[in-house]
Amino acid sequence: MAGPAYRSAVDRLVTALGRLPGIGAKSADRLAHHLLKCPDAEALELAEAIRAAKERIRLCQVCFHLTDADEPLCDICRDPRRDPSIVCVVEQSRDLITLEKSRAWTGLYHVLLGRLAPLSGIGPDSLTIDALAARVAAGQIREIVMATNPNLEGDGTALLIAERLGPFNVQITRLARGLASGGTLEFANRDMLADAFSGRQPL
Repeated sequence: MAGPAYRSAVDRLVTALGRLPGIGAKSADRLAHHLLKCPDAEALELAEAIRAAKERIRLCQVCFHLTDADEPLCDICRDPRRDPSIVCVVEQSRDLITLEKSRAWTGLYHVLLGRLAPLSGIGPDSLTIDALAARVAAGQIREIVMATNPNLEGDGTALLIAERLGPFNVQITRLARGLASGGTLEFANRDMLADAFSGRQPL
């Protein structure tokens, strides 16, 4: 009876790992067997890190970046050295983190929590566009910098946002095409990002 139970537990682990982005069936199988072979403390540390992150991490009430559960605003929104009149719009928090590494941006951010993808059922209501419009309507923002990924879905998202913000008195720019078309911010280096910020163009 132990055989089927053992196989079921391994299959469940492989299936769970296979749901992670960028992890195919073979990678999931390798990771599962690594976790089974490694010391218990190492595997349980990973499980505890996942549990703690799920319990402790929330979304910033203003920009939707990641923040601690005890802090309604993220570190960036709380930073008094940031310029609140310029806001960079990104698709995901990982894009924000990538841009921060360039040290080229001194304004605030707005995280959309995705991008338009009609074939996947992701429309405007699935994103934080309404919250962005509300921030702009408050009147403190003078420029929105669109930093959605330079591909078809990212460009479509940027154009929709530009239309939504059209009635407001705010300048809308887009990162310069120092970023490769069809690529993602995640793989851009520091110099490329710095050039993209300094050479941004009207949308």
